[in-house]
Amino acid sequence: MGYEVAINKAWSDLANLSQSKQLSVKFLADEYSIDLENKKVLSLSCNAAAKDFTAILVLHYLLKKIKGLPGPTGEWLTFRELSGVEGYTAAFRSRSIEPIIRKYGKNPKGIFSVLERIPGDRAKDSDFGVILEAFQGVPALIKIFAADDEFGADANIYFDRSVKEIFCTEDIVVLAGIVAGQV
Repeated sequence: MGYEVAINKAWSDLANLSQSKQLSVKFLADEYSIDLENKKVLSLSCNAAAKDFTAILVLHYLLKKIKGLPGPTGEWLTFRELSGVEGYTAAFRSRSIEPIIRKYGKNPKGIFSVLERIPGDRAKDSDFGVILEAFQGVPALIKIFAADDEFGADANIYFDRSVKEIFCTEDIVVLAGIVAGQV
């Protein structure tokens, strides 16, 4: 029952806003079909229902998109710069940052291979960074920091300041975890 309240509210809000009963949203390397009548979010790449946490994220994005997305500001924020993150920092690190370090810590250049699967570009201000289009108008910057004589490898995920107007903190934690899982 953990997601039931959030998902039911999202469906209700969407039904009140959308004229169409069939919608679609690109999310990272996938496209999702949203069926308002049957309350289903379907991944088109694998023809399967989206997991509840992904469905909520897709629905929340779609609600904001219908109302009007803010434009990206070009100002990147770390997770700690978002408001209300105190209770989520450990979860964010373990679900998002650590998997990226495990995958690319010994081979930071490997992060560039993600651009073959997910729309994005190399980050210009980083030796080993990519900017991915998580959702249209929701960029995510992933930087890998190579190990040196003093420090081990590290990584971080940054979001454009506008993400605060699109998603709540819990959604941003989920978004970061999904991004990390697909890179």
